[in-house]
Amino acid sequence: MTLEAIRYRAGSLQILNQLLLPHQTVYDDLRSVQDAYEAIKSMKVRGAPAIAIVGCLSLAVELRAGAGGDDPVNFIRESLYHLTSARPTAVNMGRAARELMEFAENESMEKNSEQLRESVIAWIEDMLERDVNDNKKIGNYGAQHILSGVPRDSVTILTHCNTGSLATAGYGTALGVVRSLHALARLKRVYCTETRPYNQGSRLTAYEAVAEGIPATLITDSMAALTMREMNISAVVVGADRVVANGDTANKVGTYQLAIAAKHHGVPFYVAAPSTSCDLSLESGKDIIIEVRPPEELTSINGVPIAAPGIEVWNPAFDVTPHQLITGGIITELGVFLPSELQAALTGRLTAL
Repeated sequence: MTLEAIRYRAGSLQILNQLLLPHQTVYDDLRSVQDAYEAIKSMKVRGAPAIAIVGCLSLAVELRAGAGGDDPVNFIRESLYHLTSARPTAVNMGRAARELMEFAENESMEKNSEQLRESVIAWIEDMLERDVNDNKKIGNYGAQHILSGVPRDSVTILTHCNTGSLATAGYGTALGVVRSLHALARLKRVYCTETRPYNQGSRLTAYEAVAEGIPATLITDSMAALTMREMNISAVVVGADRVVANGDTANKVGTYQLAIAAKHHGVPFYVAAPSTSCDLSLESGKDIIIEVRPPEELTSINGVPIAAPGIEVWNPAFDVTPHQLITGGIITELGVFLPSELQAALTGRLTAL
């Protein structure tokens, strides 16, 4: 079974509503940039790569309908600014917005409004194929790197949140590494954390694993250190919403404590992320803006209260893992690099072995 989080054809965009998984499979139509903004903000769609792709595809839908009239460049600029504000921690949307805006402005010098729309739409549609191809490279590079330390044995992986087909255009980043290991018949088992408070692990990663026959075991977030000690974990592999110049990584809250536990137990800790999730404009993780989500996400589940009324809540959606704790490496579509090598790798000054 191939999971399809994004369904797109010319002029039409649908997303799998991830708030309803795993109990209901419902595709929502997104007919406008505003629809996409609301879907991203409410987490109907999530995962840094998927946010950027859905945001840009919603713009393509409106452009194909003639949005922007005689001034599509201004419409594109305003739309991208709006989409980027939906969830500020994930860098992919902001990076796609900058690149797309630069492309649109250059195209506008030589083309009329209709030609410009077609060029921008084609640029956006290429994002889907690029993302899947990059994810497969990440999966293969990561699998080979992990297996290089265990030449004959199968491996056991621990992962956090959801980084698979539901978080990308397809295949996935950290879960893509798991998929590649499974395809090589070298995966013994993957342990996935439930990932409170939104339960992306229990609702989404477990859903993907069961759908594709990947051997998987669900644990609570508080069981991670014990699992590393008792279950012979070969590596921890997580995704990323933003990796900055020194390798510090923002990812789903709870990642930081996994990295600390992995360091204590001598388990290699990997971050799997496309280069589009890397932000060399920020020097360290201290510069990353961390999104804080509504308290209701922590005090209730599916609208049912579970916490004492009146309790105060702090609900950051992400934390930052210091680069010193990323001991396995950062897995990109270009190869696997130590945090200290990342900047050179992304600027073409270093090639992976």
